[in-house]
Amino acid sequence: MQPSTSRPAPSPVPGPGPGAPLLWQTARVLAVRDETPRAKTFRLELPHRIRHMAGQYFILRLTAPDGYVASRAYSLSSPPEGPDGSTVIELTVEWLDDGEVSGYLHEVVEPGDELDVRGPVGGFFAWDGAGPVLLVAGGSGIVPLMAMLRLARQAGRSDLVRLLVSVRTPGDLYFADELPGPETTVVYTRAAPPGAGRGPGRLRLDDVAPLVRGGETVFVCGSAGFAEAATDLLLAAGVPTPSIRVERFGPSG
Repeated sequence: MQPSTSRPAPSPVPGPGPGAPLLWQTARVLAVRDETPRAKTFRLELPHRIRHMAGQYFILRLTAPDGYVASRAYSLSSPPEGPDGSTVIELTVEWLDDGEVSGYLHEVVEPGDELDVRGPVGGFFAWDGAGPVLLVAGGSGIVPLMAMLRLARQAGRSDLVRLLVSVRTPGDLYFADELPGPETTVVYTRAAPPGAGRGPGRLRLDDVAPLVRGGETVFVCGSAGFAEAATDLLLAAGVPTPSIRVERFGPSG
């Protein structure tokens, strides 16, 4: 799952220090947690403290004994731990069919293993927690947006956030135990749980419009098709184009 932003980052990315290059680090796996049958969160300890913003991602690299190297980009689901950074991050990874990196992570990696990572990467699709935001996620696109929600809750400013998640079924919902709250709305497209106030179906204008307050920055994350459809709905709801930031996820294994 490779994130790509709709435009280049306009400013330097927070990292180990001003102007410092993003170097590879060997992280130790502290824990592996199931999110859905096809998604896991990997809690990693870095040897060096690093600063990141909610919405950024890391590059993860695997090297085979014969020297073959494969690397993929995975979004951070963990919020920044403090102004001076942290040595612990969490990456949430979807298992893709025939994915050489995601398959290895899901089938082989366990606590105590070591993984090479580099980051944080991405400045445009990142939130500093200072202003109101509307977050619109499709499926696994919730991962970087969950970091934003966690940041707001951690700072006691959940009033800044509205999160709308579109997902196929209850079993496909990432962070299901933690997600519910007054800031969040979940829309099911194929099968809704018993008692859901809305029947299954694709995202509609009446799902989006009530969450638009005006003046907020909007972050949209999901597949290319979802991102396009969600952006059209946001524009129809009156959100100005410059206020919308889009990250599209596509399969990369």
